[in-house]
Amino acid sequence: MDRQNTTRENYQTFMWFRQAAERGNAYAQFNLGLIYKKDRDYEHAFTWLRQAAQQGLAFAQNHLGSMYYHGRGVARNDAEAARWFRHAAEQGDASAQQNLGLMYRKGKGVEQDHAQALAWFYRAAEQGSASAQTLLAECYLAGQGAPVSYEQAMNWFRKAALQSDAVAQLNLGLMYKRGQGVEASDEQALCWFRQSAAQGNPMAQRHVGVAYADGVGVRADPLRAVAWLQRAAEQGDKDAQFNLGVMLANGQGAEQDEHRALQWYARAAEQGHVLAQYNLGSMYANGRGTARDEYRALEWYRRAAEQGAANAQFNLGVIYASGQGVPRDDGQAAHWYRTAAEQGDASAQNNLGVMYANGQGVPQDDAMAVYWYTQAAEQGHALAQYNLGGMYNSGRGVARDAVRSYMWMLLAADAGDETANANKAIVARRLTPAEIGSALDQSRQWLIAHAGLGKGARGAP
Repeated sequence: MDRQNTTRENYQTFMWFRQAAERGNAYAQFNLGLIYKKDRDYEHAFTWLRQAAQQGLAFAQNHLGSMYYHGRGVARNDAEAARWFRHAAEQGDASAQQNLGLMYRKGKGVEQDHAQALAWFYRAAEQGSASAQTLLAECYLAGQGAPVSYEQAMNWFRKAALQSDAVAQLNLGLMYKRGQGVEASDEQALCWFRQSAAQGNPMAQRHVGVAYADGVGVRADPLRAVAWLQRAAEQGDKDAQFNLGVMLANGQGAEQDEHRALQWYARAAEQGHVLAQYNLGSMYANGRGTARDEYRALEWYRRAAEQGAANAQFNLGVIYASGQGVPRDDGQAAHWYRTAAEQGDASAQNNLGVMYANGQGVPQDDAMAVYWYTQAAEQGHALAQYNLGGMYNSGRGVARDAVRSYMWMLLAADAGDETANANKAIVARRLTPAEIGSALDQSRQWLIAHAGLGKGARGAP
């Protein structure tokens, strides 16, 4: 059939619907409304759908509710949307039942009621609606409208997944990955992720990419990892964008390309991905993939810091303490060190201790210096251990204790601090053999109690 005949037949169909609609035929009014809706002539679509809906046609009532919900051809009105969805839902229209359930879940046009949402999702799900089955499963998984039930969630996700619902397939994969209601299985998780990914679901594509990158549930394959992460990243998945940036920066699955890595970090960072923001700041700070730019480094470190990233908070402290690209500001340095230190960042704890010891950006306070040195030293921070040993040696902020001083010096030297290694002998000269033995015994006990802690430090301001 050529295009001219197709156009003529479409016009004839339209005219038949129009004539029947004007005579009051509800089905013709409904179909005429759909034609106008497809052509985005929403005012005419609304007019004819309303006439069909007022005659009780459930399909038209559901579409009319949708037009009120989206504000097409009429002012947006959630209450009217819910009213028309209810009319259709009570006649058994599965799509309207699902839509009414969503209104109850969101509290739009009706008072929020998760039990009512679940009830309407259930009625639609029982009619075989895959999307309603997925929504019902989500209710059971989150415990909304009913107690948490992994068994019920798995049951309904599976029914929807077998109808090729990509969201259900993704969720089945997640339940297998987490071992929710089933024995954890990376292989089964990947099976469902693949099915969802093949339909274009970006989150599933990202999970497939990560599985290939880490060799989880499948043999590691960096090339395939990059391919899947790229698909998800191009759809805007910020976690995939970040992961792709990491692989490109490290030359995994593709030739190392720090400029492309920076571009993907930037896209994820703009969406609020905190690790991407930190990495982007680091790229600008070190001139990797781009010209060195202290201002942009500061900007991205700050964004990550404001989201609670302790490593970014520490770096901001270093920047303000040293005046890198900004006027030196010990108050700001102390502020950011404290923010990171209170989250347990050992390097920030040590540097905050230094600032208290020297009275930089905070009132000079040896007791506070000892407190923060201790917090970092107990985490195995070598420089903090050396600094704490010095405080015990001089009796600043703590009772003088040469044995305790030597113990911390030994630990700092063992962790690789060269200054401690050089100075521990000076402390040892003032100790008796018995005191040296006591310090050695205390250091061994500390190492046993803190086995597995990393060595080293990021440095003081």
